[in-house]
Amino acid sequence: MRLLALIFGIVFLPKVYTLKCHECVPGMTGTCEDKQKECPSNQKCGAMRLTSYVGGNKLVDINSKGCSSAEECVEASANFGVIRTAIANKCCSSPLCNANPAPEPSKSTPNGKKCFYCGAMTGEGQDCSRTLDCEGSEDYCISSKMTVAETKVTMKGCASKLLCSGNSTAEISQVTGGEISCCQGNFCNSASSTSAGLLLLVAPLLSLMALF
Repeated sequence: MRLLALIFGIVFLPKVYTLKCHECVPGMTGTCEDKQKECPSNQKCGAMRLTSYVGGNKLVDINSKGCSSAEECVEASANFGVIRTAIANKCCSSPLCNANPAPEPSKSTPNGKKCFYCGAMTGEGQDCSRTLDCEGSEDYCISSKMTVAETKVTMKGCASKLLCSGNSTAEISQVTGGEISCCQGNFCNSASSTSAGLLLLVAPLLSLMALF
C-alpha cells in the first residue's frame, strides 16, 4: 500500500506544484488577449512592461504577461544616451495573480558608474568618446553592433546585469543581425569587451516586436 502511494505521489506531485498564470503575448499592434498557462514548478507569474524613451519622450510602451524565473523578476534598463529602454517585471506566486499590467519602471538616478556612449541610430554619429552617467541598476557598460539598412552601426552605453546575461543571444542575433558585449568597470567599453548577453532584447528602434 505504501509503495502504491509513493508511485502516485511521484506521478502527480509535479502537477500539483505547477502555477497557473495569465499569458499575454503582444503582436505587431502591441496589444494582446489574456490566456491561461501552466508554468513550470520553479517559475512565478509575471507581468512585464517595456518602455523606451527618446530624448525623454516615450516612444514604445509594451505590456506582456506569462511565466518568469526568479532572476527575471526585477527592473532593468539599457541606456544609450538619447535613447533609454527600461523593463519592469512584477512577479507573484498565487494562481492567476498577474491579471493587472506591470507599472511603468520607476524613475532612476545616477549611480556613480560611467561608460562611453554613442548612438548612430539617433543621428548622433559614430563619436563613441562621449561619457554617460549610468542610472539605477545599470552596472555594466555595453557595446553593440547591428545592421541598419545594410550598414553596420555601433551603439554604446550602460546596461543592467540582467540584460548582459542569459542564453538567448543566438536567437535574438538571428533576428536583428547584431553583436553584443558587456563589461564591468568605468569606461570599459572603449574597445571590444567580454561576455555576450541579452542586450538586443531592449536595443531601441530595432524590431521590438521580435521580443515577443
